[in-house]
Amino acid sequence: MSFDYAGTFCRYRTVNLAVVPTRRDTFPAPADAVEHKKQVMPVLLDKLSRIHDVSVITAEHLLPDGLLCDQTQVESVYRYLREKEVDALFVPHMNFGYEEAVAQLAYRLGVPVLLWGPRDGERNSDENVRTYDTQCGMFATSRALLRYGVKFTYIENCWLDDPKLDEGLDMFIRAVSVVKAFRGLRVLQIVNRPRQFLSVKINEGELLEKFGVEIVPVTASEYLQAARNAMENNPDGIKEVVADIVSRVKVADPEAGWLRKTAGLFLGVRDLAVKYGCSTVASECWDESWEAFDIGPCFSNALLTEKGLPVSCECDINGAITSVLMLAAARGETTDFFADITVRHPHNDNAELLWHCGNFPVCLCGEEPEGKEDGRVYFELKKGDITIARFDGDRGSYMLLCEEGKAVDGPRTHGTYVWFEHRDWPALERKLMFGPYIHHCVGAYGRYKKALREACMYMGVTLDEVK
Repeated sequence: MSFDYAGTFCRYRTVNLAVVPTRRDTFPAPADAVEHKKQVMPVLLDKLSRIHDVSVITAEHLLPDGLLCDQTQVESVYRYLREKEVDALFVPHMNFGYEEAVAQLAYRLGVPVLLWGPRDGERNSDENVRTYDTQCGMFATSRALLRYGVKFTYIENCWLDDPKLDEGLDMFIRAVSVVKAFRGLRVLQIVNRPRQFLSVKINEGELLEKFGVEIVPVTASEYLQAARNAMENNPDGIKEVVADIVSRVKVADPEAGWLRKTAGLFLGVRDLAVKYGCSTVASECWDESWEAFDIGPCFSNALLTEKGLPVSCECDINGAITSVLMLAAARGETTDFFADITVRHPHNDNAELLWHCGNFPVCLCGEEPEGKEDGRVYFELKKGDITIARFDGDRGSYMLLCEEGKAVDGPRTHGTYVWFEHRDWPALERKLMFGPYIHHCVGAYGRYKKALREACMYMGVTLDEVK
């Protein structure tokens, strides 16, 4: 569609990464560190260039040999990186490194920090085998960071061509995206929760005070008027959305009125999210659209989620927050789906039905989606690895339950659904029972647990998992 959904709602996908290599000012020999940098940095920068939506910012012009090696350099480097609005700091050690300067720079920037240094090569010499001493220096830098109260990630001391380096860089960028998405998050709340859904109650003030997460409520009249405005005043937009639906979804009548109403709800919510600067939506979905338009918002919510504006059902605000965290970890490589955790598989004790009325994005289908005149869509999701998560809190303590599994075969049903197999479902079920969780979760295709675990450390949230 012509509207830039990713650029509007998913700006957290773009990571501005400061890369500031460091060396010690005395031993090991500074000249060796400079030569080491010439070998290592081109390879590192090439690896980073292969990770999409990463902008690398260096401070080469502020450092005589391009290496942070003195406390007096911190101020100018800090000011420059602040001006560039960096989201994270990566400090490759070209030798032992300068722990004091690294710790002060990291402390002042207040962003996620990554440490790594290449392994020392073999040197046949009676004089010294410690050519660079990168591992020893990383131990010192990590202790300095801890002294300053700076949280950090590290990739183990490894060779440049070790897969652990590539995996670590990818994981860190995903974690930074999650942190960036979480800080200053705004959730569009459409009307109130259904009265029966006591389980989706949240502490709005606490979310703002602890995390800077702000809830932006809109009334039923504003919600419905936004949809009507789209239907009456945006014919091109309506036509574009309907054409997208009929090109990918089986419908009985491509001219049916319910398609136009679904498009109106889609555009109306999108416009409200733009108006209020929100990147996710928690929607009342039981009454308002049914009474006003004789359809549910399920299909329109599926389309919004697919485009990068995830929508949770039953006004589940913590569910909407979870969706953004999951989307940020996926970095645009897939979308998420918002599901009920419903019933156990009749024959597989480790499998569970993840289901909802008809709100899963059609791009995740494993069979031809079928559009219904009540504003829903029916299909089973495709097979593949799946990560599920749930952000929630109780009495000031916030946690993210996160587990990985896969889609498996199971009985057919209506709505949108997938049978999710976990390595130990009874243990995961106990986690859900004793909380602080409910029967909603967010799923996404892929494995994102490591990135979400790392992000939780920076966000001040506890990652909960089945041991």
